Amino acid sequence: MPRRTATLIAATLTLIALLCAALLTPAPYAEMSPGPTVNTLGDHGGEPVLQISGHATYPTSGHLNMTTVRVTGADYRMNLVEAVVGWIGHDEKVVEHDTLYPQGQTAEQADQQNAEEFTQSQDSAKVSALKKLNIPVSSRIIVGAVVKDSASEGKLHAGDVIKAVDGTEVKKPGDVAELVTKHQPGQNVVFTVIPEAAAKKKDGETQEVAVTTRKSTDEGKARAVVGIQAGVEHLFPFTIDIKLADVGGPSAGLMFALGIVDKLTPGDMTGGKFVAGTGTIDDSGKVGPIGGIGLKTIGARGQGAQYFLTPADNCAEAAKDVPSGLTLVKVGTMDEAVTALENIKAGRTAALPSCSKD
Repeated sequence: MPRRTATLIAATLTLIALLCAALLTPAPYAEMSPGPTVNTLGDHGGEPVLQISGHATYPTSGHLNMTTVRVTGADYRMNLVEAVVGWIGHDEKVVEHDTLYPQGQTAEQADQQNAEEFTQSQDSAKVSALKKLNIPVSSRIIVGAVVKDSASEGKLHAGDVIKAVDGTEVKKPGDVAELVTKHQPGQNVVFTVIPEAAAKKKDGETQEVAVTTRKSTDEGKARAVVGIQAGVEHLFPFTIDIKLADVGGPSAGLMFALGIVDKLTPGDMTGGKFVAGTGTIDDSGKVGPIGGIGLKTIGARGQGAQYFLTPADNCAEAAKDVPSGLTLVKVGTMDEAVTALENIKAGRTAALPSCSKD
């Protein structure tokens, strides 16, 4: 066999071997890409995203789209070829696997966390929207979770309403921990609660539950604990349901809140324009940053968005690579987002606060 032919065959076999190795070798990376965008004013999966009953609603037009990022699963392991292709591509982002799934988080744990964050974001969206409309929302302190094998297991239950601890009324979740840690480990704490089943009724009766504290050494300091996580349950004056499956995390909060406000007020907030956006929101209406902002702007523009409501803390990153035809609008609060929509509707684009790279 001629030397040149032999050399070519050897080189080809080596290249095939290297390619096979690259395909079979797992890389410690995960991939993010633009996910679906959903109009909070419209339908998804055959039913309205926002379903409101018990209060007057009004017709809407245009789009207030929430945006998502699609990520590879916790159990998926990219190979080297996929990682390189992702690095080269514009519409994908390759990140270290632990960035998305820290400390070996399983797929089930990731799904649970995303579901909890999504539920919380919906709750805060409702609260902030109704506050914007000056519609009263009441709240109460509840047992949010009970730690397995803790002192409270079998005595307190998730959903129990906590009225008082040792006879002292509680008004916020932090009050519960503060009152418990006044005790020494081994002492009893008396909770005045309305059991979860009775709490669903208007006049649920209270009962007292004694729990013996145990010692915790978290943060290097021994203190008394009972093994519960206190939370807040909001009581809304009418029903607001958010129907959106297969979505997790907290980043749709702002757009849900705006969609609720739009449906509960006469006229429409967008003037028929296509507005998309993202951002967490808390009960007070503060808009917080999210991950994957660049991918969300790409996804939004790909669906036809003209304007993108951008959390103030994400503005610099988003401004580095803005899709052609998309206007980034900087927002830090619910009030600022509503004002931005009023300007978009009126065509006052010069009044819109923009994002800069600085």
